[in-house]
Amino acid sequence: MQKTTTENYCNDPFNRSRNVTNEIQVGNISIGGQSPIRIQSMTTADTMDTQMSVDESIRMIQEGCELVRLTAPSKKEAENLAEIKKRLLKEGYNTPLVADIHFTPNAAEIAAKHVEKVRVNPGNYADKKKFETIEYTDESYSEALNRIEEKFTPLVLLCKELGTAMRIGTNHGSLSDRILSRYGDTPNGMVESAMEFLRICFKNDFHNVVISMKASNTLVMVQAYRMLVSIMKEQGMSYPLHLGVTEAGDGEDGRIKSAVGIGALLEDGVGDTIRVSLTEKPEAEMPVARKLLEKFNPEVYTPFSINVNSNKLPYNPFYYKKRESNSVDNIGGQNVPVVFADLSKVKTIKPSHFFGFGLNYSVPLDKWNLTDLAADIVYIGEQQLNVKLPGTLKVLCSYSNWKKNFVKRPGFYPLVKKSEASLIKQNSVFFIKHNAEDSDTSYLTKFPNAIVVLDTQHSNKTQLYRHIHLSLAKNKLKNPVIICSQPAVEDPETFQLWAASDLGSLLIDGFGDGVWLRGNQTTQQINNTAFGVLQATRTRISKTEYISCPSCGRTLFDLQETTSKIRSKTAHLKGLKIGIMGCIVNGPGEMADADYGYVGTGPGKIHLYKEQIVVRKNIPEENAVDELIALIKENGDWTEPKTS
Repeated sequence: MQKTTTENYCNDPFNRSRNVTNEIQVGNISIGGQSPIRIQSMTTADTMDTQMSVDESIRMIQEGCELVRLTAPSKKEAENLAEIKKRLLKEGYNTPLVADIHFTPNAAEIAAKHVEKVRVNPGNYADKKKFETIEYTDESYSEALNRIEEKFTPLVLLCKELGTAMRIGTNHGSLSDRILSRYGDTPNGMVESAMEFLRICFKNDFHNVVISMKASNTLVMVQAYRMLVSIMKEQGMSYPLHLGVTEAGDGEDGRIKSAVGIGALLEDGVGDTIRVSLTEKPEAEMPVARKLLEKFNPEVYTPFSINVNSNKLPYNPFYYKKRESNSVDNIGGQNVPVVFADLSKVKTIKPSHFFGFGLNYSVPLDKWNLTDLAADIVYIGEQQLNVKLPGTLKVLCSYSNWKKNFVKRPGFYPLVKKSEASLIKQNSVFFIKHNAEDSDTSYLTKFPNAIVVLDTQHSNKTQLYRHIHLSLAKNKLKNPVIICSQPAVEDPETFQLWAASDLGSLLIDGFGDGVWLRGNQTTQQINNTAFGVLQATRTRISKTEYISCPSCGRTLFDLQETTSKIRSKTAHLKGLKIGIMGCIVNGPGEMADADYGYVGTGPGKIHLYKEQIVVRKNIPEENAVDELIALIKENGDWTEPKTS
């Protein structure tokens, strides 16, 4: 594995600009170079059902899909791609088609003759996966690489001859036993898995190639892409990148998780084509992808150039490590990031205003009930507060309001301007608003108990906040930092996507002891988004995580219905990860990070997994959800849902 350097994973971590890659041709569109970032998706129909595949492809194209991918698990599906292509052309659609290949090199060679692009998975194209640890000598490992080259080269030469593009698509969950044995379950292993195949392409002077590094864990996914860019730059390569968070799930969680991973890379100018993988109808993915990309439209981007006199980053882009901060009143240090609620704009604060922030008040019991998505701090600004609150909730207000009404009340804190900091009694805990355009943080040396609320009106928050991260490191300051975001959008879905991108990239870099979202959305939407981003970055776990695939032609049951059914019965199992996979091709691998797995293995048949081990086989689908719950109970991971 080549050595990476932290400075070259993007053009400039402190000034956003697009990473320029080779431009490749896929049918009638180009990817990379100066081409726009392309949107793509994948059909869910059986590829042998020609009409259904055509109809689904047309719906996707009409929603803005620029590349349509179809599965080709065997030679017969690969052959039928020709008929699907023929019918689409007859209907007036010449959108490029992509064949998705896993275990069958001969199917890939057939598909390359019929479609504009072939996707291969290095983890299972030549290697067999048995979840075994294998001891390799340098000699035996070299022999394995020779075997891969022998199997893969014919496809490379065929694609070169035909002008067919190729995606080398590494998946975190389907790394080969060989890669796992040498590199472990790491971003390093993902990158090396792709580089083995890329070197074969390079050796044969074939460059019509796109690379992807997909994972359901956003930290792993982002780190792997960053490593790949760094290594390619070291070797004089610049192949375009396909971005996606695999098995992101459905609904709000799937959107936020996708935006965290994809957005974190787009924030650094990395990425040439994207797919937002949702456990929904494929045509539902395009509007979401389009809304996310609008955030990075150069026409609406407000540049704010930052001059940095240091090449040393305050974080390691390839490995997660939380920024070291002091614990100030349970904020910072090893505490999970806190979540803010904002009621400063309401006319009169009532108990009902807190319901959207996960705090429920029972009138008969005169008691507050806190959910797992309960905000930790409420900002009231200049408002009065005549509501009895739970003791765990901190209250933040303006300095003048605090001084006049709350200075002696425990749990109440002022939010001060930089000019007001000296008015606070020394060693008192307070919050200080710091504008991210102000690079000077040295004044904080006088206020070790100040909690910094970092804010900006500029759109390139990632770069501005990194600049403050660097300034804090230079001045050896350990004040906790709250990162703010206020996407200037009305649409709730766009708000979720933009906020997830803003905050996700920073949290992945280990920066942020709390998040403060503001907007015109409902309090519940704002609060759910904040907790969703923390869950997606794995910095604060507040609910069950579902690793569910977006469905494809290999899927053996209704993924949307099944995911909904499992979610309805397990959503209270905070911290548990449940994989829901439509087929055996990627199932056990893609849900490698899950505690339990539900995998289709045949029509109407389900295997259940405990981590990577199958523990119950061929369960009838109608009984499988109940059997999954029984399995969770048997292993001591079940708790009864709370009753309100």
